[in-house]
Amino acid sequence: MPAVNDFVGGMIAYEARALTILDAATVPDAPALVHFYAGFLNLLAEAPGAADAARPHLVAARLFLATANDRETRLADALAAWIDDDIDATVAILSAILADYPRDLATLKLLHYHQFNHGDFPGMLRAAQVSAAADPDLPYLGGCLAFAYEQLHLLDDAAATARAGLAIVPTDPWAQHALAHVWLTRGQVAEGLAALTGWSPGWQGLNSFMVTHLWWHLALFHLSRGDVVRVLEIYDTHVWAHARDYSQDQVGAVSLLARVELAGYAVGERWAELAPYLALRAGDVVQPFLSVQYAYGLARAGRAEADPLLSAIADAAEHGPLHSRATWRDAAWPLARGLVALARGHAAAALPLLSDAVPRLSRLGGSHAQRDLFAQFLLEAQIKGGAWVEAQQSLELRRAVDPDNVPLNRALADLYRRLGLPQLAEQAQARAGGWAAA
Repeated sequence: MPAVNDFVGGMIAYEARALTILDAATVPDAPALVHFYAGFLNLLAEAPGAADAARPHLVAARLFLATANDRETRLADALAAWIDDDIDATVAILSAILADYPRDLATLKLLHYHQFNHGDFPGMLRAAQVSAAADPDLPYLGGCLAFAYEQLHLLDDAAATARAGLAIVPTDPWAQHALAHVWLTRGQVAEGLAALTGWSPGWQGLNSFMVTHLWWHLALFHLSRGDVVRVLEIYDTHVWAHARDYSQDQVGAVSLLARVELAGYAVGERWAELAPYLALRAGDVVQPFLSVQYAYGLARAGRAEADPLLSAIADAAEHGPLHSRATWRDAAWPLARGLVALARGHAAAALPLLSDAVPRLSRLGGSHAQRDLFAQFLLEAQIKGGAWVEAQQSLELRRAVDPDNVPLNRALADLYRRLGLPQLAEQAQARAGGWAAA
């Protein structure tokens, strides 16, 4: 069944061909498995109407359940639970399917999606190890193992499994992505720049999330070197150049623009260009990790839609699904208010909110590299809000990992001047000049 093969292969390899399942589902009497996968793909759109779009596929698939096999019947249960936003049940069902069908990497990817969004990184590793126990040489499994290890900060294991995966599939984008995380976390900027630049010609046929996200990682290495011209070129050509209505492309754009500004550079009219797409998210509380970034982007662009989004986040904090309500309440709600306050120039108001939220973000969703943006926002609030001692502590800890980071050393130079330490300021300024782009 070509469409099913395209979906499974596309899911595993992050290729755009997975989308062909949607056309296949429009054919009369399409098999149950086609409808299951079309339903899952609609849910992966991460939009408020995703469940409504997926539900007809579940109804259509159930017409064929009398002749379905065991795995298909259980996929129906997983799809139904996800549509009902019963994520605990979804995870349990997918985990049970994987236990019985450990070579089913499409199910592993769906399971990892939910575990990742809830910060269950140990669960991600356990799930990948189920597949590894059945066949350690499964193509594309190395990237799954590597990313789970990396999210647990087990960087040696992450690097080893990613390289093992690339020995089997040299173009595996998820294994490349895991190594990008390792190099970023370790401050190995030269390695990251060289490898990702070398791999980038092969990023063809990938889905919009994967291609934009790989370029996003490459942009971060250029930003460490202070090459803002190249960073903004990557933003325009690769990061904000694909599926502009898709959640992941939108938050990737928000994140990169914010990081450029936090590094002390201007981004021109790019916030205004991004804002109309974010404005459609004014009531979107599908995922806390996404919503807080929509809120910042809207506020930074001066859009009034940030306020109804804040109201929606407040409602989710009080009435949201049980599986995520605590995350909305304890992390997303103070974080969103702090980000909007900072975007609107109110650093003193943002500082206590961000100080409260940032230590609680492990279950917000996103990788620790992505969530580092919020720690950078806290640093900005500390500097602008006069908490210079706290900012100095954080900046020097960051410099220990990435000592030649140009924006970081520029920030330290400015901070040491404020603290009355001119010699340290001169040393930091000298370090910043070493890699500055012409």
